[in-house]
Amino acid sequence: MDWHRWHGDYDVPGSFLARRLEVVQAQLRLALDAAPPGPLTVVSLCAGEGRDLLEVLPAHPRRDDVRARLVELDPRSTAAAAEAIRVAGLTDVEVVEGDAAVTDQYQGLVPADVVLACGVFGNVVDADIERTVETCRQLSKTGGTVIWTRHRGAPDRVPAICGWFEERGFERVFVSDPEAGFGVGVHRFGGVPEPLVLGRSMFTFVRDL
Repeated sequence: MDWHRWHGDYDVPGSFLARRLEVVQAQLRLALDAAPPGPLTVVSLCAGEGRDLLEVLPAHPRRDDVRARLVELDPRSTAAAAEAIRVAGLTDVEVVEGDAAVTDQYQGLVPADVVLACGVFGNVVDADIERTVETCRQLSKTGGTVIWTRHRGAPDRVPAICGWFEERGFERVFVSDPEAGFGVGVHRFGGVPEPLVLGRSMFTFVRDL
């Protein structure tokens, strides 16, 4: 899969990705608006070009409160994200070129106020989705928000993913309408974060899933 080329659909008005991105960005703005005063941390798994965060944060009132880490394996995507960060002057946002599945990538920045897991769950098997949801108990602080996506193609796993979050102490905040054709979910963690276990892999991408 050429992930850099795939991102080009974000620039097509009305496309699946463009519409999904708008919803993710709206939910991210709400999460930042609702976050408590003071420093905030954000981590993004499989961040791609970072459009969800990097098109919201520059104009957001909390921009100077946010320290963020975007983790992405594709070097062209990380280069695009790094350039967007430079242009916006977001000195507390970093891009890490590496495997976003590995828990070590988030050391020092979790538990976080916002965890972005967009573009992950549609590319991994169910067991890996559930493992990632479980790991969000290590990535999210109490009251922290997880924003995630999953396609609505058969079998529609959005209801199951909601259940997996809710079984683990996350409260459902938002789920996009099935008629939208894509799934965007927002869950808030009401439990006590677990210590980050290093050296663990949350998921493996599967082609043609």
